[in-house]
Parts: sequence; C-alpha cells; structure tokens
Amino acid sequence: GFNLKRKDCRAVFGRKFSCSAQAPPPAWPGRAVLEPGRRTYDGPKPISIVGSTGSIGTQTLDIVAENPDKFRVVAIAAGSNVTLLADQVKTFKPQLVAVRNESLVDELKEALADVEQKPEIIPGEQGVIEVARHPDAVTVVTGIVGCAGLKPTVAAIEAGKDIALANKETLIAGGPFVLPLAQKHNIKILPADSEHSAIFQCIQGLPEGALRRIILTASGGAFRDWPVDKLKDVKVADALKHPNWNMGKKITVDSATLFNKGLEVIEAHYLYGAEYDDIEIVIHPQSIIHSMVETQDSSVLAQLGWPDMRLPILYTLSWPDRIYCSEVTWPRLDLCKLGSLTFKAPDNVKYPSMDLAYSAGRAGGTMTGVLSAANEKAVEMFIDEKISYLDIFKVVELTCAKHQAELVVSPSLEEIIHYDLWARKYAANLHESSRASPVPA
Repeated sequence: GFNLKRKDCRAVFGRKFSCSAQAPPPAWPGRAVLEPGRRTYDGPKPISIVGSTGSIGTQTLDIVAENPDKFRVVAIAAGSNVTLLADQVKTFKPQLVAVRNESLVDELKEALADVEQKPEIIPGEQGVIEVARHPDAVTVVTGIVGCAGLKPTVAAIEAGKDIALANKETLIAGGPFVLPLAQKHNIKILPADSEHSAIFQCIQGLPEGALRRIILTASGGAFRDWPVDKLKDVKVADALKHPNWNMGKKITVDSATLFNKGLEVIEAHYLYGAEYDDIEIVIHPQSIIHSMVETQDSSVLAQLGWPDMRLPILYTLSWPDRIYCSEVTWPRLDLCKLGSLTFKAPDNVKYPSMDLAYSAGRAGGTMTGVLSAANEKAVEMFIDEKISYLDIFKVVELTCAKHQAELVVSPSLEEIIHYDLWARKYAANLHESSRASPVPA
C-alpha cells in the first residue's frame, strides 16, 4: 500500500509533479473587472437551469420567484423527478423543458395536460443540451451532479452563455478543456459555491497581480472534534451529521473527509490562477467567513454571511449588480449575536484527502477528474456500507496511483469523460477484488 502520512505532499503518488507548463487560462486571473460594454438588463434577465429539481435548481427558482422583475426562466432540465418538474413548469412557464430519463416523457406530458401554454419537451441528453444552449438564455445555471454536467456546460459555452457554476466536475475534471473554451467564446464562469463566491466577491476590482494567497475556510465536518484513533469505528450515520449545513449525503460525507475542501483547492486554482502553494485551508467551525484572499501588501479580505447557498447563487445571476433582499426571507448577519469566530489548522493525519487533492492538482490534466470520480465512487460504497470510512482515502489514493501511467496533461472532452468512467470502475473493482477492505490497513 501507500503511506498517506508523507511530509512532501507533492510526492503522494510516488513521483514528484510540478504544475503543468500548459496550465489552462484561469476564469478570473486574480481579479474580477467588468469589461466595458457588458450588457445590463432593464427587464428580467433570461436564464436556463440544468438540474432544476435538485438542491441548486430549487434554490435558484426560489430566487426567481422572489425577484420576478429581475429574472425569468426560459428553459429547465431535470433528471427523473417528474412531479416536481411539472410543478415548476406550471409556476415558471419555461418555453423548453427536458427530462433526462426518456421513459418519463409521457408521464410529464400527462402531468402538463391541463397547462394552456405547453412548453416544448425534448427528452434525453440531447434535451438537456438544448436547454443549456437555449437561444434566449443569457446565463445557464449548471446544477446537475457529476460528469453528466460537462456536455451541457460545454454546449452552453459554445453558444456564448455565461455559466452560473454549481457543478464541481466542470472545472475539476473538465478544467483543462473547459477553460480555454470559455476564453475562446469570451464568456464568464461565475461560481455558485459559497467558498468560491466569497473569493470572487473579494477580488472585485483588484488591480492586476494583487492577489497573493487564497484562504479557503472549512467547517471541519462531522469529525472535527473526534480523535484520529476513533475514525476506524466511524459509521455512516456519524458521517452524515454535519454541524452547520443541511446538504445531500455525498457532500456531507465529503465535508467529513475534507475531500470537498481538497476539490475546492483544485477549483480555486482553475478559477483564479493561484498556484497550489498559495492556496491554504483553515478550519473555521462557525462557517460564517466563507473564504478570504490576501493581497500583495498582506491585507486580508473576507466575505461573511450566514451559511446559506442562496446568496452565492444570487450573485452568479446578478453580477455585477447587487440585488436588495428582504430581511424576512434573508436574515441579516448579526456579529454581536455570534460573539466569536474561531480558526485552527487542519490535521493532515485526520484528513489525508488534503495531500491527495494537492498532489492531484499539481499533476494536473486528467488526474483531478480521476481523484473526484474515485472519491465519488468510494463515498457511494461507504454509504452502502461496502467499505469502511478510512477505506475512502485508500480507494482514492490507489486509483490515482494507478492512473499515473496514463495521465493526459491536455485532454479532450472525450478523454476527460473516459477517465471519469475508468476511475469509477477501477475504484469499484478495488472493493470487489478484495471482498473486504481495498487495502490492508
């Protein structure tokens, strides 16, 4: 097996990697400046939503419902939740609807039988792509999970749409392909993740070369107060008790392992062009400071707010504008009520995910997508009680180590998707071949 307690995290996969010389252009090279002539909207801004029935999609629609004078929905796509999709169609009246599961089209048509202005319905992956590149949409919200979100995002970029990015794989797996494409089509990638939104808000108007360091804050997840030696006894229910956020199972486990933060380090590199040596993780249990940036003169800028995903989603839609929000539905931050904010350094022994993520990031190319896909498969196997909690890290490390020989530095979209599928299969086979734990402890 591999020793996870290394001093040099650049060497986790057995040989040293430096940042690829062919690093793709960052979405926001250390600053966010509004270019002259960017269109602003008097009436409602037309948007489309890929993944409308998921957590990001439903929260986006809540924002639209609260601000009908600012936004309107022209197209939505969902996977298989036809009941909720039909309700959304009735409420928001999009022109185009896609349901990824083709067998549910008739059920959707039936649910919309009494609707006067029926939308166009396109089934399958092609439907999702058409929603992403709908001619009227200006911004596309990508709330679909996994590599399934890559093709619609690429289609939206090629059609000149700005991307409200809530799909991690777009940059973690697709960064080497997606970022040059975004530059070519002159579109903006606006991060809907709370940490990357915080960084984006902090770099507004910074002069060129001003960014020195990115500080990503992490809650520490379910096990931040557990001693390391207890982690071998972790049960699935333990990992799903997040102290601050109410989220899906996968992301809650990722918070417990800190893989979510490792993946965000990679995203921060792709979004803002910061070198991996200049991106740090800090445990901040209250989740009030969502992230910070340090400028060249050692000033540190932070973005604060209650843990609420709606604010970063709203800013992806409203940027560069700020929209007034009622304090009835958007409680305002009260620092006196909070009393104190605390910070501590993360423990590399408790969170081996950090070394793995930094190593994958430095390797670049297809390695980051392999890391993400192997982690997704390992978390799924952990939730299904097929592997133990500590095996998550072992599965990911062995999958990344195996991929070294086939690493592609500047992959095509097909290669990115190929290695995503390969990593899931390899990770699953590690479990099958051992019939117990993937690696001896």
